[in-house]
Amino acid sequence: MKRTLISLLLLTVAVPCALAADVVRLGTLKFAHYGAVWYMKEIASKYDLQIKEMVFPKGIDIIPAIIAGEIDVAASAVDGAISARAANVPIVVVAGFAKGGARIVGRPDMKWNSIADLKDKKVGVPRGGAQELVLLAELGKYNLSFSEKPGKDVQLAYMAYADLNQALMGKNVDAISQSEPQSAQAISKGFGVEINKPYDTPLGEPVRTLIMTEAMYNNKRDVAERFMKCFVDATRFFIENPQAAEKYVREKMFKGQLTPQEYHDATENSTFTYDVTPEQVQTSTDMMAKYGIGKMVSPPSAKDFVKLDLLEKAKSELHVK
Repeated sequence: MKRTLISLLLLTVAVPCALAADVVRLGTLKFAHYGAVWYMKEIASKYDLQIKEMVFPKGIDIIPAIIAGEIDVAASAVDGAISARAANVPIVVVAGFAKGGARIVGRPDMKWNSIADLKDKKVGVPRGGAQELVLLAELGKYNLSFSEKPGKDVQLAYMAYADLNQALMGKNVDAISQSEPQSAQAISKGFGVEINKPYDTPLGEPVRTLIMTEAMYNNKRDVAERFMKCFVDATRFFIENPQAAEKYVREKMFKGQLTPQEYHDATENSTFTYDVTPEQVQTSTDMMAKYGIGKMVSPPSAKDFVKLDLLEKAKSELHVK
């Protein structure tokens, strides 16, 4: 009898301990190159974490959720992190998770040789995202003026990512600046052709970043370190196991709506990574200020909010170069 009571007491103590995983609230987007970030929740228990995922239409939409205290970590293009910091939102950049993932696609019934051919055309683009930044950088390179209103070299039509392909298919715009895998899908389905991959400006390939609240970075150090190890582990798995990564993205994220060819075309243009540099963030900040993206009164300095010590520690402990 005494042995039975002791066993029951041990079970009573053990069960709460088993359920005491630390919760991390993660804001993310639904794009092919976000696959490793989505995969983190599948292995979170390995690091005594529970990742609660919230999916947003675009990166800048996550900022109000951070301000409201609803998000601890977010996956976003670097411009989202810069805009947040410029608005005095207490976040830091702790890693990169993908690069590339942008393409300028035009109607197939038009002739395209370069970005110069966008003159006198209407181009669809999401406001405040990486696609806007790379598009404006390309237009600047070719000395093309732009505005939402007619009268400039290029007329911009701002719309949601989800509406871009439909607008191109319906010939409501002549070209779009789109993410992956949606740009690969436009090409594979025949209603779009590639004009260029917009990486030939000082921006290079746009970087996607993990941003963390200062509250988590400073006050929940142990949780932050375990979260970063989970990120590095998930990313390494995707890089080293491309077939498993494809299966997860196509079946779990996109529920079979992405063909193998579309997946390969998308990920060839949006590679997984762990890294970001202060220099990359500063270049993006300078370009955003130049083109008025984010309407920053005081652009932040990258050295003040790019904090890569958690990443370096996680990579070292998991023996990742």
